Amino acid sequence: MAATTHTVTNQVPPLVGHDVFATDRVLSEAVERHIEPGILPVALEELGELGRAAGSAQAQEWGAQANAHPPVLRTHDRYGHRVDEVEFHPSWHRLLGHAVSAGLTDAWGRPAGHVRRAAGFLVWTQAEAGHGCPLSMTHAAVPALRTDPALAAAWEPLLTSHTYVEGLRNPREKAGVLFGMGMTEKQGGTDVRSNTTRAEPLSGAGEYLLTGHKWFCSAPMSDGFLVLAQAPGGLSCFLVPRVLPDGTRNVFLIQRLKDKLGNRSNASAEVEFDGTWARLVGEEGRGVRTIIEMVAATRLDCVVGSAGLMRQAVAQAVHHSAYRSAFGGPLIDKPLMRNVLADLALESEAATVLAMRLAAAYDADTEEERAFLRLALPAAKFWVTKRCTAVVGEALECLGGNGYVEESGMPRLLREAPLNSIWEGSGNVQALDVLRALQREPRALDAFLREVGQARGADHRLDAAIKGLLTELADLDGIEARARRLVERFALVLQGSLLVRWAPPEVADAFCASRLGGDGGAVFGTLPHSLDLASVVARARPSVA
Repeated sequence: MAATTHTVTNQVPPLVGHDVFATDRVLSEAVERHIEPGILPVALEELGELGRAAGSAQAQEWGAQANAHPPVLRTHDRYGHRVDEVEFHPSWHRLLGHAVSAGLTDAWGRPAGHVRRAAGFLVWTQAEAGHGCPLSMTHAAVPALRTDPALAAAWEPLLTSHTYVEGLRNPREKAGVLFGMGMTEKQGGTDVRSNTTRAEPLSGAGEYLLTGHKWFCSAPMSDGFLVLAQAPGGLSCFLVPRVLPDGTRNVFLIQRLKDKLGNRSNASAEVEFDGTWARLVGEEGRGVRTIIEMVAATRLDCVVGSAGLMRQAVAQAVHHSAYRSAFGGPLIDKPLMRNVLADLALESEAATVLAMRLAAAYDADTEEERAFLRLALPAAKFWVTKRCTAVVGEALECLGGNGYVEESGMPRLLREAPLNSIWEGSGNVQALDVLRALQREPRALDAFLREVGQARGADHRLDAAIKGLLTELADLDGIEARARRLVERFALVLQGSLLVRWAPPEVADAFCASRLGGDGGAVFGTLPHSLDLASVVARARPSVA
């Protein structure tokens, strides 16, 4: 092969060897805003270490390997004994171990725990998103278990541990555990009240045997699971351990692993219960109420995870455009490309600011903030997770053919992007949840309006959007059919108010003009040309030492 015909020029250096946290100005500003000064230095040090690890060549290699070698189900050992184990590539365990040691399952008991964890989750899932599932489930199991003080005392220290222990054995012999969740069944999907899994009580207090199936079981290699089943008193929540207190394996029959669009490194399974021992969590007949706090916490992770995917996609697009030349100069300096990049950066910044505001509400844990979350969380889950796929797809296009090949990492981001919109309730479920909050909990709307009202008078387009939202709320005709439109407006008004309060003027101006003022198109790259788009793009650019 003649060297003269294969000279490589005008190619972009890989985005590697950088601090994913420190070079994300939006995220680092949010952390400084929401964490009190006495805790902030420790939090910044933790996140800096995690950010440098996430941007390292090593972490990127782990992510590539974990996805190139998906988990494998081993139902039986060589002698024919049922084992139901899932085998993962060593890189998967390295990713999980690093995440657990960084406290990504520990939020509920430490100062500013939710903001610190959300920032870390947003950073670390940019290295690889699939292993975020067991991290999220383990973190989210804590509030459900707290409905039973004895269970919480036994399990919470293991769930929030900073030690990752690979493999199944008696939890009492482990320094840390992971949890999964099983609610969905073949016949019901989101309609969990139609579940057919049966729970038969035993003589021991709170002990049951389960018989049935789960169509989607998250993280089947975990040490324990929270599942829903029909007890004599109605749909109830149960804890199903993989290994029983005497050290024997519980009946947990993994029938197959799902062959998914994305999230390839992570195992999702169909499982059968056939005389499976379980412990009641909460009260009989109140399973949904018991597990709902777990669902809410995982919904927040869907928002945070989508914000992380957006940030990584936008960082790659801006980085590529800064180094790639076309038509006489760098792409980043071309007016049309700058418009596209700025539009993407606006979406990413709005998602990050909103995600971190929700995490801060969890930390505050006041009656006002709980009311705010009741409406803001499903609205954010609806909107941010849906915007993720569009953002990643457009960012991939910024790289052109270079972004379409697997080696760029962009196809993996694009396959991952739709997941969070589906997980823990699709768009319609979130929209209907907002309607329920409006109908049953008027304090939720009051708290939301007080939040967005803090920015009133700062931007006339935001003021008009708030007024328009109130007008829509006053008209109940066809409210369910209009739910998506209404929830979209909730999310955009909330994002606009947060950016007006906390973002640089050029960012808030561009967002309000395009998202609230109608001065933008249906595709990215249609911002008003008179805006300061160069500053918006420069703010989103990751730097490499």
